[in-house]
Amino acid sequence: MSGAQPWGFTDDRGTELGAARVPRRVIAYVRAGAALCDLGVTPVAVYGSGHDGQVLDPAKEGGLRAAGVTYLGPGRSLDEALLRELRPDVIVDVTYDGKSPYALDEAVAERAGVPLVALSVGNELRLPAILDRFGALAVSLGAVRSDAGADAAGSAAGLRAAEDTLREAAGRSGLAVLALSGAGPDQVHLARPQAWPELARLAELGVRLVEPGPGPGANWLTTDWGRATELRPGLVLFDDRGHATAPDEALSGVPSMPWNPETPPSPAAYARFFRGLAEALAS
Repeated sequence: MSGAQPWGFTDDRGTELGAARVPRRVIAYVRAGAALCDLGVTPVAVYGSGHDGQVLDPAKEGGLRAAGVTYLGPGRSLDEALLRELRPDVIVDVTYDGKSPYALDEAVAERAGVPLVALSVGNELRLPAILDRFGALAVSLGAVRSDAGADAAGSAAGLRAAEDTLREAAGRSGLAVLALSGAGPDQVHLARPQAWPELARLAELGVRLVEPGPGPGANWLTTDWGRATELRPGLVLFDDRGHATAPDEALSGVPSMPWNPETPPSPAAYARFFRGLAEALAS
């Protein structure tokens, strides 16, 4: 695809975006940027969310650091002069509500005169649809779609192979899996599986996910660690992002594995997660 060709893309807010040529200089929210990097589009720079600090969270970096991508700090405090100096052709964010970009004020992009693409990662879409949308964006930006071989990094076939492995492991295991995010010694957020596209996909693949029970919160039930232990999980998926805390000592005897609730929406990233969970269920 030549950079001189006209470019157009409709994002998941229904916003139609266009440019006189294919965008080459991409700045993105770190989750979106890590996905694009997996898909063959290396951003010029990425920015974080309100949870992030001035250093790129290792749990979120994916292949960004290895690719030498600059991290600009949290999007809400982004230096607009620096943004303009980087001369982006397009900004890519995510949206959870189908209306607003998650990590950057859209007015920042408007003042810079840069189109902003927001792709949905909320539970109105199933995980395969989310991955398809990021793949379509990457192709529009010049990436070559590849599905060569079950072991090809980043390919849809590689993801299907990982799903098959997980389905088999889940069928043999039967362990009850609880996904959570630690919020200090007195509080924990327990994930509601159907509110998270990747957890809903795990359920479709046969993983036995623990429902936290009634209470406030659409995505999480916020409670104390005692409630987590009462649910008697056989395996804990714990949020390993920088702002989350490690599982409570009461769960120290329960097998666990790290989970990034902001896994990059790419086949390669989810294949790694699914293979890791398959190994945890089999051990």
